Amino acid sequence: MIKLNQADYETMLSHARLSLPEEACGLIAGVTDGEDKIIRKVYLLTNIDHSPEHFSLDPKEQLAAIKDMRLHGLVPLGNWHSHPDTPSRPSEEDKRLAYDSRASYMILSLMNKDNPVLHSFRIIGADAEKEELTILPD
Repeated sequence: MIKLNQADYETMLSHARLSLPEEACGLIAGVTDGEDKIIRKVYLLTNIDHSPEHFSLDPKEQLAAIKDMRLHGLVPLGNWHSHPDTPSRPSEEDKRLAYDSRASYMILSLMNKDNPVLHSFRIIGADAEKEELTILPD
């Protein structure tokens, strides 16, 4: 299970909306507790592709985020990105570029502007398995 607090969800949503029509992206970090992944920090990174259909994390920002995680005793848990006009499920490109089968890949769909949808996935090869995601009140 992935646990995300409401404030971090709102931060992701705001960044995704401000990035329209491009995909927004970032990293998630936190701690593990058995099978649970508890997100303690969401990193907002620049999509250097500036595309509505795919993303690449800014390498300098990614390195700074990893350093910040280490400084605060957090571990990388995965990444997140938005889909401005498509559902919250991994595209074929998302699956092809998924590099770590242990990571969580969160996708925030803004397809329905009034009802955004966030899901998290584990991706192994061409297979994507939805993870249970809980948004916790602050």
